[in-house]
Amino acid sequence: MKATGIVRRMDELGRIVIPKEIRKSLRIKEGDNLEIYITEEENIVLKKYSQIKKLSDFAQNLTDSIHSSIKKNVIITDNETIIAASGSLKKELLNKSISDELETKIKRREEILEKYNKKLKITEEDKPIDVTYAISPIIINGDCGGLVLIIDDNVIDIDFIITEVVAEFIKKNLEV
Repeated sequence: MKATGIVRRMDELGRIVIPKEIRKSLRIKEGDNLEIYITEEENIVLKKYSQIKKLSDFAQNLTDSIHSSIKKNVIITDNETIIAASGSLKKELLNKSISDELETKIKRREEILEKYNKKLKITEEDKPIDVTYAISPIIINGDCGGLVLIIDDNVIDIDFIITEVVAEFIKKNLEV
């Protein structure tokens, strides 16, 4: 564990402020959910919580199944990370942080069918690629929790419908 040297006082209601520098480096934004747990050494740990990430094995099976039928890259993200990917881009994308471009699409809840090649930056580390794509947001209890993407050289209307169906299916499995 990395020491930060920052000390915060707890107020009378049991609240502490996470310093701006830490929130920025961990990409914690207002409204983000944090999981709180205690380790065996009795340390309190705050961890970013993602409803979609808890379905990562299921999501991977889902993207693998879709890819086996349509032979296109299928990706599922939460608000920060690619949690499932199938197709030729799988190894270079899986578990990487999503780009600011995709984060913006999540915030705007954008539904997109781009039938003509366009630059799309998928991860923070990688360069934009020239592709066609379909994107549907995953809306869980009113909040956008991530995206479903299909990326290929020739994305068509049915691919967009598939992203919508997958997003709705994930939503149904996570809503309370």
